[in-house]
Amino acid sequence: MHNHRFGKVPNKNQETRNKKHQISIVALCHNHAPFLAEALDSILAQTQPPLEVWLVDDASTDGSPEILARYAAHNPTWHLLLLSQNVGNCRAFNQALAHCRGDWIIDFATDDVLLPNRLERQTAFVQTLPPTLGVAYHNAEIITEAGRRLHLHHRPDGHGGLHPAPATGYVLPEILARYFISTPTMLMRRACLLALGGYDETLAYEDFDFWVRAARDWQFAYQNEVLTQKRKHPRQMSARQYQLEDPFLASTIVVCYKALALCRTTLERRALAVRLRWELRQAVRRRRWREATDLYALLRQTTAVPGLLARLLGGGSSLFLRFFARSF
Repeated sequence: MHNHRFGKVPNKNQETRNKKHQISIVALCHNHAPFLAEALDSILAQTQPPLEVWLVDDASTDGSPEILARYAAHNPTWHLLLLSQNVGNCRAFNQALAHCRGDWIIDFATDDVLLPNRLERQTAFVQTLPPTLGVAYHNAEIITEAGRRLHLHHRPDGHGGLHPAPATGYVLPEILARYFISTPTMLMRRACLLALGGYDETLAYEDFDFWVRAARDWQFAYQNEVLTQKRKHPRQMSARQYQLEDPFLASTIVVCYKALALCRTTLERRALAVRLRWELRQAVRRRRWREATDLYALLRQTTAVPGLLARLLGGGSSLFLRFFARSF
């Protein structure tokens, strides 16, 4: 449903009549001072400049705001939003999205790096695709905290394909079943984001929820080029996933409930069941019994569970949940 605080949703057909798609970058920062200069310089190095850059600092305490302010002061199309309280990625992104004017949006974490031709190549790519395209994504190079190259996100699988295998078109079953998109590579149509009301601010992270809701009515397309470097370091959000006190698993369960409501076919429900089995195994292995019980309850709504096992698991016993996780 459209959230009116973001303004009027552009008409799909009107948007495609523009000769040149324009890109807005939302650069999100929370204590990224060691990486900021490289990240922001990678925007300045683009062979096709963005329409605008929104620098959003989510209450950093490491000197990041001062670095962001210097870059904003020297670039007239760059805008600065300094948040006094830490509100999380979803809400911070939405505050900038409300001001964006580009046809397309990049959600750019300022510990990552854009390769110099990213905007130019992605613009050329989306211009060849229909107005039902909501998300374009591509391959990424994974780098260490110090910038050393590790590997590609989509790697050759030895059989002429890639692992994880990319998907193009209406990809909701693939989105539900498995992880395959490198989040920093996304180029999101602003009309798609606005139609969804932006990111869900009640969640601890944004990508899985956005993919699920967008994939219901919008197409995705994979571009087989490496245009982004994704940095892997111990302070990033994904490094805390599935730890005892992390909030991400609870958000994943909320998204899975949304996904169940969006499923229209047996194929989609089966795909969601694949995801739920995987999440249940992670929860059990890390002794997240409350979340495991919730995931099992969801799984029972998507697929048949053998009658005896269902009765044994009805009370959410951790012993039987362990058995269930191993069995699937």
